[in-house]
Amino acid sequence: MIVVKENASKLDMGVVKGGRYLLVPFFTLYMIPFLYLPLLPHSVHCQCTKTPIIFNFGDSNSDTGGYADGVGLNFAPPNGRTYFHQPARRLSDGRLMIDFLCESLNTDYLTPYLNSLEPNFTNGVNFAIIGSATLPRYVPFSLFVQVSQFLRFRYRSPALMLNGYKDLVGDEDFENALYTIDIGQNDLAASFDNLTYSQVIERIPSFITEIKNAIWNIYEKGGKKFWVHNTGPLGCLPQKLALLARNATELDEHGCLQPLNNAAKTFNAQLRVLCEQLRRELINVTIVYVDIYSIKYDLIANASNYGFESPLMACCGNGGPPYNYNANINCGRTGYTVCHEGSKFISWDGVHYTEAANAIFASKILSTHYSTPQLSFNFFCNNM
Repeated sequence: MIVVKENASKLDMGVVKGGRYLLVPFFTLYMIPFLYLPLLPHSVHCQCTKTPIIFNFGDSNSDTGGYADGVGLNFAPPNGRTYFHQPARRLSDGRLMIDFLCESLNTDYLTPYLNSLEPNFTNGVNFAIIGSATLPRYVPFSLFVQVSQFLRFRYRSPALMLNGYKDLVGDEDFENALYTIDIGQNDLAASFDNLTYSQVIERIPSFITEIKNAIWNIYEKGGKKFWVHNTGPLGCLPQKLALLARNATELDEHGCLQPLNNAAKTFNAQLRVLCEQLRRELINVTIVYVDIYSIKYDLIANASNYGFESPLMACCGNGGPPYNYNANINCGRTGYTVCHEGSKFISWDGVHYTEAANAIFASKILSTHYSTPQLSFNFFCNNM
């Protein structure tokens, strides 16, 4: 399943030649078992009468180019090889969940806030940045900084439109916009680098407080529709397993690190309580809590039922089985290996997910079965 990027050997099946990556036709999504085809995002049609407005806050799970714009670089192949057929400023082989959700609303992919080259913000803004967390508060690009950027955009956009500027958002659209939040994974991951399990658990309320403050700040500027993702099973990431797995007793029945997953569950339980609390406190506000953890863990635990293989192994990395992750040779660096396009891997690079996995995640979100309350994504159309 693995081909070598540098110094291609007999493992090379013709995908890599002369140190260059040769593109092959896209067919990843079409290999998803027939049972799940009706659930794919591209089969869900939006009922919106106006272009939906989405403001997204988060980390690499939903960064569509903010980090690349901010530091002035693009990611190396084979990132983006699926669908985009070139690096697309996303840490994946293709589309992210947020891309599929935009497709379901028949709107363009979100433009990063930091994009200065002919940006189009008519359908919203993506403030998510790779590596972002809730804390520390004043470190770019924390959730606090992202919301601060939004508040500046909120103030400037209507005023600039009155002066003739286009490709922005009008004053009335902010109230009808959907505000999506997907953050917290990096807070937990960084905490486990130097803290004990009990110390990590003690820090979680401070992360939740930052999310609460973010929602309040947006609400006070007219935001009324919030879509909040909990965090995924951190202990199932090949990166964490390769770096931290030392004792078999720490692994659950599916091979994931229980302490990390238990911390994620604790974070999620507190986030769910926060959403319940804010529904009572905020007036005329809809807050949907989405159980991303269950969606992702189900795919990993039942990978073969979905047609996936090696659920705890990175498609792109170094080291081979069981995890194919090497902290010194990441995906795209000299010496990396990559599975053939069309292979059914869940993890792309040990931390982020493949387009095939993201498609399943998005379809589960759109089913509403993992949402509280169970509202259709179309509920958030900007129809007013």
